This record gives sequence, C-alpha cells and structure tokens, in this order.
Amino acid sequence: MRCKVLLYVFLLTLIKHVSPTEIQARPHTTATLPCDVTFPPSVTRDKIDKSLIEVSWISNGSDIASFEEATTQIKEGFSWNAGEFVNGDFSLTILKASLNLQGIYNCTVSYNSTQLHSSTVIFTILASPTLSVPHRWVVLETQNRLDCHADGFYPPPISFSWTRDGQVIQLPHQVESELTTDGYYRAVGNLTFYPSTDDQNVTFGCRVTHAGSYQMLEFHLNITYLPTVTLAVIPSSSRDIPLTLSCDLKGFYPEDLSVSWLQNGTVLPEPPATEQNPDGTYSTRRYFTLSPQQREEGGTVQCAVNQPGVEHPTHGSVYLEELDPSDEAPVLTKSAKASVALMCISLILVFLLCFGFSWRRRDEKQKSLNVSGIILPPRVIVGRKGRVTVSIEGRRVDQVQTAWFLNDTPISDTSFTGTSTANFNCLYNPLTTIHLPYGLTLTSPVSEKGPLLPSGGEMGYYKLQTLGPLHSSGTGSQQLISSLTFIPQISVHKGAVFKCQVSYVGKDKIVEERVSEKFSILSAPEVSEIQLAETKCDSNIISLTVRAFHFHPDVITFRWFCQGGELSPVASKAQSSPRPDAEGYFSAFSQCKLPRSELENGGTKVWVSVHHIALKQPITRETRGFIKRPCVSEIISYTFSLDQTVTLGCEITDFYPPNISVTWLKLREGEQDNREEEVIEGGEVWGPIQTQPRLYRATATLKRRGTNEEKKERGGGIICRVEHSSLHEPIERQWKNVEIASPSISPSISVYWSSEGVGVFSLLLKGGHPRVKLLWSAGGSTLTPLVSNETEEIGDDGLRELKSVCALERSTGPPSQIDKPERRKNGHTIKTKAAVSDPDSEGIQYIDEQVDAEQNNAEQEEEMKTEVNDESGREREEESDTLYINRVNLRKDPGENERARLRVCVEITHPALKLPVYRTWTEPNEEISSSA
Repeated sequence: MRCKVLLYVFLLTLIKHVSPTEIQARPHTTATLPCDVTFPPSVTRDKIDKSLIEVSWISNGSDIASFEEATTQIKEGFSWNAGEFVNGDFSLTILKASLNLQGIYNCTVSYNSTQLHSSTVIFTILASPTLSVPHRWVVLETQNRLDCHADGFYPPPISFSWTRDGQVIQLPHQVESELTTDGYYRAVGNLTFYPSTDDQNVTFGCRVTHAGSYQMLEFHLNITYLPTVTLAVIPSSSRDIPLTLSCDLKGFYPEDLSVSWLQNGTVLPEPPATEQNPDGTYSTRRYFTLSPQQREEGGTVQCAVNQPGVEHPTHGSVYLEELDPSDEAPVLTKSAKASVALMCISLILVFLLCFGFSWRRRDEKQKSLNVSGIILPPRVIVGRKGRVTVSIEGRRVDQVQTAWFLNDTPISDTSFTGTSTANFNCLYNPLTTIHLPYGLTLTSPVSEKGPLLPSGGEMGYYKLQTLGPLHSSGTGSQQLISSLTFIPQISVHKGAVFKCQVSYVGKDKIVEERVSEKFSILSAPEVSEIQLAETKCDSNIISLTVRAFHFHPDVITFRWFCQGGELSPVASKAQSSPRPDAEGYFSAFSQCKLPRSELENGGTKVWVSVHHIALKQPITRETRGFIKRPCVSEIISYTFSLDQTVTLGCEITDFYPPNISVTWLKLREGEQDNREEEVIEGGEVWGPIQTQPRLYRATATLKRRGTNEEKKERGGGIICRVEHSSLHEPIERQWKNVEIASPSISPSISVYWSSEGVGVFSLLLKGGHPRVKLLWSAGGSTLTPLVSNETEEIGDDGLRELKSVCALERSTGPPSQIDKPERRKNGHTIKTKAAVSDPDSEGIQYIDEQVDAEQNNAEQEEEMKTEVNDESGREREEESDTLYINRVNLRKDPGENERARLRVCVEITHPALKLPVYRTWTEPNEEISSSA
C-alpha cells in the first residue's frame, strides 16, 4: 500500500501543463490536433494496462472523444488511433475542417486515476481569397473605376494595392469586409484613374494581402475609343419619297459596336458596316431611310452609338428641319427648263470669252497665288505670347501686302507704342532663331516666351512681322510668311477669330481672305494651400478647404486622397458652377471633411490634386496633422513715464501649427470700411511656446513713442492683425489712440443706515480716463452681484467725479426664486445725492420690493402709459436718478448659532490698473447680536 502511494505522488509530479497550440487548416481538409504524453519510467517498465488509461477531448463544453476502461466514444467527423495510446500519442484528427469546428480543444490524459497531461489546442480556419476583375473595359481619357473582387476568405481583414507594369500605383490600404451567408468574407478594392493610349497592352495587377501572405492577379485593359458622330442627309427631289440619312463615325475602337437610330425617342433599326483606318481605328457610315410619314413628322433625329465598357452611349443629334427644309422647290415646266438651259449656255460662253481675255493677266497676278489657312498656336495661354501665321506662295509675292483683323477690328502694331522703357527691351535682347516650315528660319530680336509686355491700348499687345519673299527650290515661285504675335487676354480674345486679308500693294481689291477658327484661351489656376478649420456644428469634424483662382475655362476637377484612398468632396463649387469675376476668370473651391481623431494623430496625410486643361501636370497640395484656430485677446497698453514709451501687447493662444504671422497697422482718424492702413515696423513676437501637446501660445508686442501728430489724432488707432493657416480671413484687434489716466479712489466705502433698515453704500472716484467699471456684491460666506447707480459730474477742482451708490437690506428668510432683483417703482423716488448726504432726511422714501401688489400693479400700468409717450432721453434721466434696494439673504448655516456677517464689496477695473482694486465693508459683531 505504501508503494502505491509513492507511485501516485511520483506520477503527479510528472503532469505537464503546456501552453496552447494553434492549428490552422484550409477548409475541407484534414487537421490533426496533437496531444503527446510521456509516461514515467516506472510505468513503462511494466506492461501498460489500457484499462487504466483515461483520455478526454472537450471543445466548448462539449465532449468530442473519450477513452475509459478500454472503451472508445468519439463524435462523427473525428477519429484517433487507439493503438498508439501505449506510445503516448493521443492526437485527435478532424476529418473535414469547417468554420463550425473552430474553437478551443482541451486534451486530458490520466493513468490509474492520476492525471498525467493536460493541453489546449486552438483550431482555426484559414481560407485564401479568390481574386477576379469582372469588368476590364475602360473608356479613353475619362474617369474609370476598376473593381477587384476577393471572395471566400477567412478571417478578415484584407488589404488591396494596384500595380502597373510591376510599379505600385496605389499603396496597400485595408478594405472593409462583408460576411457572406456561408460564414466566409468578401471584399472589393477599386482603382479610379484616367486611361491613356499608353495603357494599351500594359499589364495591370491587383495585389491582395491576407494573413501575412499575398496574391497577385494580372490582366490587360480593353480600352474603348469614343467616335465622333456626324449626321447628314442625302437630298431628294420630293418630300413624298423616302429620305436617306447618313451617320459618320470616326476614330472609334474596337470594331464591334452597334448603331441605332432614334426619332423623337423612338428606336429605328439600322444594318451595320465598318472599315478600318490606317491608325488602327474604324470608321463606318450608317444610313436610314425615313418614310414620307416619318419625314413629315420632323423633330429631332439622333444617331446613338453603343460600345463595350461605355455606360452612356455616344450620340449626335440634329433637327430634321435643318437637314431637310420644308420649302418645296419650284416645279419648272418644259419651256421654263429650256429657257434656263439656254441661259446657262449663254452664260458659259460669255464666261469663257472673258476668261480667255483675262487669262494672261490672271495667270501673272492671281492664279499663281496660293494662301494657306491661318495656323493657330497649339495652346493659347493668358499672359504668354502666341503667334498666328499665314503662308503665301506665288510668282509675285513681293507685291503682296497683308492686313490683320480681330473679328472685324483692324489690328495695328502696338509693340513699340509709348515711351516706356519696357516696350523697347526687345531691342536689346539677344537674337532668337525661329524654325519655320519648309526648312526656313526667321531671326527675331523678341523672345516669344518672354514675360508679359504692357499693352499698347485696349486691343492689347500685337506685333506684326513679315518674312520674305523667300525663293522655293526648283519651282521658281516665292514664299511670303506673315505672322501676328499677340498676348492673349480673356476680355479681348474670348470667342474671337483672327482674319487675314491679302491684297496687292496699291490695290484696294482683296485677293484672298482667311479666317481662323475660334480658339480656347487657357489660364492655369492658382491653388491655395489646404486650410483646416473646425466645423460650426460639430467641433469633432475638421473641414479641409482648397481654393483655385484665376483659371479659364471653368471646367476644373478636385480629387481628394487620404493615404492612398480617394475621398469624396462634400462641398465643391468647382463641380457645379464656378463663378467668373469682372475680368472673366473663374474661381472655385472644394471641401472635404474628416474626423478630428484622424488628423490629431499627426500621421494622417491628406492631399488634393487639381486638374485643369491649362496644366500639363496636376497641381498637388498636401497637409499632415491638425490645425487649430488661434484665440486673440484684446490689445493691452502700458505707458512708461520715463521716456513716454507706450507698449502694446496682444495674447495669441491655443493655435496649431506654431507658424503664425503678426502685423501692426496704423489706422487714421475716421477711417472705418475703406480705410487706408500703414504698416508699423518694430513689432516683436515672443514665442510660440508649447502649452499642450498640440497647442501653442505667443505674445505680440509693439513699443512706440507718441509723436505730436499722433497725439492730435486721438480718434485713430493701431490694429494688430494675426494671420494663421487655419484662418480664411485674418483676425484683427484695434486699440484706440487715447490717453489713459488712473483714477483717484476713496480709501473706504461710506455707509449710512436708515431707520427702516436700509443701508446706503457709496464710493467716490475722481479723475481717470476712460471711465472706470464698478461691480457691487454683498453676502455672507458667498457674495451676490448687486444693482448700483452711478452719477458723474465735474467737481470744484475741475476734475470729473464719479459717485457710485448701492442700497440694500438684510433678509433672513429663504432666498427668492428670482436671482436678479426686480426694478419696481412705487410712485416715490429717492435722489442719489440726498441718499448719500443724509439718508434720514425727511421726504426720502426708498424703493421697496415688498409693497402692496395691487397698488404696485396699478401704478406700473399708469407709469408705463406715461413712459410710452415720454422721450427716450427723459426715461434715461429718470432711471439714472432712481435708487433701487437690493435684498441680501443672510440665513444661519446648519450647526451655527449666529447668522453670517454681512460683507459688501465693490470691484473697480480700469485700463490703467494692472489688477482690479477692491473696497470692502464688513458688518461689526455688535450689530449681529443686536439684530439677532
């Protein structure tokens, strides 16, 4: 028996508790949960008795498998090898892994009722996603979005990134996963971009990172080229026969497309036909014959083109009345037709005679003259010189002259008008060689890419140049090049055309006239930095605003990004209706909102790209971190008596980032809205100093010695202007240029008690500028604000005297529901002077708040009728002479035998005083005992 006890003790020392083991398996695969036990040497020396082995597997409180007294019980879907028990292998096998089998499995092994082993196995499912890009058709040079689907993965999360030819074009970003009905997850990552011709046959890739591993799906884009659609009509002699329409489609890709005809919204069928162009695109012309009834119906005819990957079909439309006028051609009789034919023959004979007679002269002067069309610059940008050119070829171009017009207004050379030196800078610039067509060169002293020159008049800057005649090789003809250099202005050139008239010198007849096409004037936008500010409705939401100025035309795009992901603007005038200014330029802004927590961590990067047709590359503005709007105090001034130097100070607190700008400005007397400001030098900024992890404070000071002129301008002042990146407009604080003099204050409060128990407290102040501010308060342990009355007059010594009077009575009852005492009149008034000089004089009656209610109401009604008819000045005069009684509650505190002592305090504040001055009166002890 003793040996058995020792054996059990030895076995207990060998029980192992191991840390949990994590096992991951793919769905529908076999997984083995390990449970290995090492028997003690004393047990293995003898033959192991299986009847003494006890094994149990438990998961989530449920028995999975057990072995006891050589009997096995195991759940369906699990298995183990009982023959390996004697070798210490008690592993459990999951025959088909699934999500519902995930969990914690506990394995316990005992021998002869003694626990030898206990372990925990955590079993989880790891399912890799299946990637697909369902839609690979995109439209050239328009905004497209590619979606990459990841299905059937577990567990979340999952991250997406995009590549182009192996280069990362979108950084990895985590995407929210969606739980499906089978327990697995799916997610969609997207890429928004503008395809170009360079993206054809380029390998794009969708890369997905999941559970420490990644998968890549590579694919090629199918790019759709949108066609140009032109409608025409095949003329017919009568409206009673069918009408055939044509629809020309050019420059589209791929070849497969469908064309449908619509008349007033009704689809009309059409057979297809296409042909391939030399550049690889296709062209086709589709016809549709309208019946006489459809032709008579008229209305709008559309040619709609559907292509793969295009959400909205391309279409061209035209009014049928424009292609097929309703006026019927006159019907000619046979005799009329014969007359017309005879007339035509006669005209032809006359024309041939005239042509033969003038052939020689025409051949010398006109026939050999070949005038090209007006060549416009590829990009017409505001403020940069552009050139329009006409080439004239002929045998006698040395006798040719050209005249240029803007619309119908003649253009003269304004490049050398005026006496400004800037107009003649071109004479001293190095020569510039311009390469022209046909291997010709033109040397000009003016740089066409130089800065903007001053205008010579309302028409702007123009420079007329003529090169030639130049001899062409082999043909014997000559070439003349006429060019016009101009500086585009929106107010002058918007919607205009250039016209060039060619004539011979000394002749008024215009030989040739060329008119240019209308050109678009471009002006690149000026983009501000991103401004961050708290929203008015919710301080936890930060608005990010970027503004674009001075651009043309009005089409502009703002795209917001946050660490690789594109954001949507919440308010953008750029995408709705940018407004032009007086000069014709447009301005717009875009706004995006983010939670404050995203920006305060300092690691969130937000940027915006601005796209405009005048920009070769988008303009990017970015910000990182949080911006806090500063709080600016009023201006405080101090005067040093030694040198009469005035120091102005302004506190700027609670702002971020620490970059801040302070400007001091001088404001003259009487200037308000259209004020003329003068910058004052010598200001200093102390700080910024950090007060909290993301808050700073600074102090702006300005030292000035007042001059005689400034002393005369007492109505003017000085402005402190604070500029910060969080402010749309600067914050300004104004200090009036007035003298500040400290008042003379009585050392104590004068107190008079009437027989009715009303105390009149007064304080006298002399001098001082500006007027002091007083606040009376009274009470026991705590003070309550009181209503007081102030009168001002000039004393015998010529100084201004301010008398402040406050009346009160003590009360030991419960406090009233009304915090502020009511100002009620009972028909009797007390003058402030009389109350201060002699409160016990006859005829003095105080305003009491406990008068009879009926009498009070009647008198109030009568007085209100009188006050309505009286002037406002009289009301103020009567109110200033009325003394009100304040009721102060002095109850006994619990545990005290006597009530609290009455304290009356007045606070005096003035700009000349660095700290407020206080005067206090405290009730003597004997008055407390007598009143009790």
